[in-house]
Amino acid sequence: METRLSSRSREVVIAIDRPFVIIGERINPTGRKVLAAEMKDGVMDRVRGDARAQADAGAHMLDVNAGIPAVDEPALLVAAIKAVMEVSDAPICIDSSIIEALEAGLSAYEGKALVNSVTAEEDRMERILPLVKKHGAAVIGMANDENGISMVPEERLALARRIVERAAEHGIPRQDVIIDPIAMTVAADPTCGVITLETMRLIRDELGNNMICGASNVSFGLPDRPTVNAAFLPLAMHAGLTCAITNPLEPQVRRAILAGDLLLGHDEYAMRWISSFRAEQKAQAATK
Repeated sequence: METRLSSRSREVVIAIDRPFVIIGERINPTGRKVLAAEMKDGVMDRVRGDARAQADAGAHMLDVNAGIPAVDEPALLVAAIKAVMEVSDAPICIDSSIIEALEAGLSAYEGKALVNSVTAEEDRMERILPLVKKHGAAVIGMANDENGISMVPEERLALARRIVERAAEHGIPRQDVIIDPIAMTVAADPTCGVITLETMRLIRDELGNNMICGASNVSFGLPDRPTVNAAFLPLAMHAGLTCAITNPLEPQVRRAILAGDLLLGHDEYAMRWISSFRAEQKAQAATK
């Protein structure tokens, strides 16, 4: 099953038999006070810089979020999307919980976007899915509903199935629904990682949809987060995860994904692994 997303000039294909797709997480003001302050003032220099840096580090797509309290989020999201499109041809994941912001962002975007996200709540599905269909976008379906996040993998599977079925009723093809099995921090509950991985395996085997998660969530609240994230990603890839919103600027994360692709047979003759290794050696030599 292939999910195809695009910008004006570039297409990204997400599939279980293709290399893993990295969606850069950095263009998000949550927890980034300087970025939030600049965006609130309409200054997009850091947004452009983050877009360039993540693309240069290997991000195939870029998540764009403008969720700042007490601002005109639709207008700010449009400004951020336009700033990213000025400097990068990477397809965009439009990230907002505000329907009006999603509408504005989709209207401004030039290409086939990924919408982040819809849950299995009836009201959310009935408001967001028609919007996704109208703009010919793809959507992330989060496996939770009004009752919260279940700790039973089979229940998350049932919610994922509900989103896929409801999307089909709205004319959205199955391949344009990417399921988020929901990664939660293991600092709060050490079983969270195991539950998420089992959910991934169930969705892979029972539904076959592409899957995504906020990979950095697993390490929230822990020291040395990049190492935890880097360990999690190959495990998730083997369980069926095909893309993730994560930080490509972390070398451990980037290398873990490349190694995962190599070991899963998605890097023919290890060409991407070798090319990346040589590029890093060259960059290190240039700084000496």
